[in-house]
Amino acid sequence: MSSLAAYQYVLIALIFVWSGFVRSGLGFGGAVLSLPFLLLVHDQPLVFLPIIAVHLLVFSSLTIWLNNRRTSAERRAGERRESTVDWRYLWYLLAVMMVPKLVGVFGLITLPSRVLSAIIFVIVAIYALSYLFNRPFRSNSRVVDIIFLMVGGYISGTSLIGAPLIIAVAAQQVAKEKLRDTLFALWFILVFIKLAAFIWADVDLQLLHHLWLLPCAAVGHVIGLKVHRRMLQAETPVFFRVLGAVLLTVSAAGLVQAFL
Repeated sequence: MSSLAAYQYVLIALIFVWSGFVRSGLGFGGAVLSLPFLLLVHDQPLVFLPIIAVHLLVFSSLTIWLNNRRTSAERRAGERRESTVDWRYLWYLLAVMMVPKLVGVFGLITLPSRVLSAIIFVIVAIYALSYLFNRPFRSNSRVVDIIFLMVGGYISGTSLIGAPLIIAVAAQQVAKEKLRDTLFALWFILVFIKLAAFIWADVDLQLLHHLWLLPCAAVGHVIGLKVHRRMLQAETPVFFRVLGAVLLTVSAAGLVQAFL
């Protein structure tokens, strides 16, 4: 990213603020709702995916730790606080998704960047339509659950944007108040695997750019935490419809750009 114009750096900074906001506000979407915009600024997925991965590791672990720490008064009283992570269901998710995840990571490393960008934009367009028409992915059987999880694991391996399929299953099995942190724990493990693959494949982790992009994501993260508290009491279908329309527009523009 060292050769970009000044306006591109500004756009990237704003997109990472948005990324931090949706990640902490929704429990997912840090990649799926920001990567299309990033690729319009600079069409190189392997430049941004390591940065997104590190951000997810940092902020997901920090959020889970803060939500599960005990106060000094609780420790003195010997009180036990119930975990905000549904660990039992988390291990089930990992058991189903691990092999497809690893296959997807291999595909990420070997696919040309233009092909990968096109795949990402197509997937995001499908998600955008589900948001736009208020028809989120849902499963009604154990077999469909497993299919969704395996496909979501593979997509997560290729581009970090398999969350909507995974959430279609997890949201029906995990209590609302535990869903976000359970997803954070899942993303942490899956992204750690991806980051290890990046290191093994000698992918540039863009470490220098973390110095200015981590604070950008932190600003969005703090705002998102406040929004998340409000969203636990209310649903926001209008927000997702607007978001779907924007994502669909961005994906269409990205597909045109990828094939020009």
